[in-house]
Amino acid sequence: MEWLNSLQGWQQALFATTITWALTAAGAALVFFFKKVNDKSFAFTLSFAAGIMLASTFFSLLLPAVESGGKFAFITVSLGFALGGALMIICDLLITKSSKNNNVNKSKNTSLCIAVTVHNIPEGLVVGVAFGAASLNGTISVFSALVVAIGIAIQNFPEGMCIAFPLRANGASRFKSFFFGQISGIVEIFAGVLGALAVNFISGILPWALSFSAGAMVAVVCSELIPESFKNGKILATVGVIIGFIVMMVLDVALG
Repeated sequence: MEWLNSLQGWQQALFATTITWALTAAGAALVFFFKKVNDKSFAFTLSFAAGIMLASTFFSLLLPAVESGGKFAFITVSLGFALGGALMIICDLLITKSSKNNNVNKSKNTSLCIAVTVHNIPEGLVVGVAFGAASLNGTISVFSALVVAIGIAIQNFPEGMCIAFPLRANGASRFKSFFFGQISGIVEIFAGVLGALAVNFISGILPWALSFSAGAMVAVVCSELIPESFKNGKILATVGVIIGFIVMMVLDVALG
C-alpha cells in the first residue's frame, strides 16, 4: 500500500485499471481450458460482484460526494447520479435497438462485444474518479478506491467469459475468442486515467464525478448483473449479492 500511496492519482488509476483489464483477460482465458462454464458458478460470480458494486456505490462514491458537495450537495449528487444512470440507459437502448436487426450469431456476438466495451468506459471512469478523489485532499482513502477497482475487476471476470465462450461456440478459434474477450477491458485503462486527471485538474468536478460514477455503477448492476445472475435461481443470486455487499462494507468501514 505504501508504494501505491506514493503514486500520483492518474498512476494509481493506471495500475488499478490494468488489474480490471487483467481480470477480463483471465475470464476470457478460460476458453483455452473449458468448452462451457457452469451456470450456477457463473451466476454466483455475477451476483457477488453486484453486491460489491452496490456497497462501493454508497460507501466509496455517494457518501464522499455528499461530503464534498457543500450546502447544496443533495442537488449536485442527485443530478450527477441521474446523469450517470441515464448514460448507461441510453447505451443499453442504442445497443438493444442495433441488436434487434441482427439475426446471425456472428452479428449478435459482435453486438455483445460492443455492448461490454461501451459499458467498460464508465466503469473505467469510476475507478479513475475514485483514485483522483483519493489524491485530491484525501476525499476518500486510496484503499477505498482500490476496493472499488476490485469490485469492478471481479465483475469483469465473467464479462470476459461472456464474449469468449459464445465466439468459441460459433466456430472461432480459441485464440481469437480470447483476443476479443479481453480487448473489451482495455478501454477501462484509458477511461480510468482520463477520470483521474479530470478530477485533479477541473475545479469543482469532484462531487459531480463521484455521483455520476455511482449512477453508472447502479445502472450496470440493475441492467446487467442482477438480471443475468437471477436467471439461474433467485436464492443463489440473492445470497451472492448479500455476501458481496457485506464483504465490501466490512472492507470499506474497517479498513477504508
